[in-house]
Amino acid sequence: MIDTRLDRRWAVTAVFFLNGLTLSTYIVRAPSFKSTHALSDALFGLSGLLFALAALVCMQAVGPLAARIGTRTILACALAVMPLLLAGLAVAPGPRWYLAGAAVLGGVHGATDAAMNASAVAVERAAGRPILNGCHAAWSISAVIASLSTAALAHAGVSLTVHLITAAAVLLLAGMITARRLPDSGRSETSAPARAGWSRPLVLLGLTATALMICEGAALGWGGIFLHEERGASLSLAAVGITAYTGAQALGRLAGDRFTDRNRLFRVGAAIATCGFTIGVLAPHPGVAVAGFALAGLGSSVLVPLTFSAVGRLPGASAAALVSRLTTFTYSGILLGPALIGGVADRIGLAPTMTVVIPLMLLALLLFPTQRGGRP
Repeated sequence: MIDTRLDRRWAVTAVFFLNGLTLSTYIVRAPSFKSTHALSDALFGLSGLLFALAALVCMQAVGPLAARIGTRTILACALAVMPLLLAGLAVAPGPRWYLAGAAVLGGVHGATDAAMNASAVAVERAAGRPILNGCHAAWSISAVIASLSTAALAHAGVSLTVHLITAAAVLLLAGMITARRLPDSGRSETSAPARAGWSRPLVLLGLTATALMICEGAALGWGGIFLHEERGASLSLAAVGITAYTGAQALGRLAGDRFTDRNRLFRVGAAIATCGFTIGVLAPHPGVAVAGFALAGLGSSVLVPLTFSAVGRLPGASAAALVSRLTTFTYSGILLGPALIGGVADRIGLAPTMTVVIPLMLLALLLFPTQRGGRP
């Protein structure tokens, strides 16, 4: 087995890429799942809730499990199981089977999310240089590829079953190749009590991640609606606004690992994101607002990867345990964000509600604990 640092880095990056392809295909094909299985709005909403709850529960087990069997075993199993679950959702014999499959897929994804970030942190620490931004960039790029390819296949009339079975075969083969090159991290780390590691820096990083993900959930979940309904953007321009946000985010992550001073990079990124969101939600002209969302995506691109990198270096527990706790905060933010925005907007209007992202981004800047030296 090839065991160089470069191969370890690219193997971990490939896991992010494959996970992004799998999950994004599942998300983009949501309308097809709903119609194929004749799901009511309530049942379809329940499937999303089950997915999220299963993810939250399973990511908690990654720390103790990695201490026993290592992150490589967890990820190897996940890379084999997730494609099969994706294909299984297409051929589920009824709504109940679909709901069960969505819950299992959510659980496996939650464990994968925590394990791949923990593995990336271990590779980063061994290499002595940043890699987390590149890993998250791979996820962002794969999401774009999955979205575009799924749209093209749906337009060409390719059925849900044919698409997902073919995609599952490709993902399974790629996962098997990738799994052989993954580093075996986590198992050799000193075990700690279940409650160990709940330090002040971990809580601060967790709250930072929650604030960041609420902002991201607001941008992705409500940004297009805000641009169309509150700023008069056409539907196509509103879609461009979200694409600009995600595209700038991917570009920022591709460049993020070039900077080694984490503290300065976080401060600069958060400041740029704050300026971008300020322009995006306050500018009256839709074109200017779209530019603001692009700037917000660029600035925020490095913030979550830097938070994962920081939490993986905290003392008191294994990196896998710490990262799994942080993912709980990130998931809480991405789940709560759109729901909170919707609830408040229903009472006071969407335009004033969206301004909450400005103080939240500033709060993230204040909460992020300064790392000594600011380097890996």
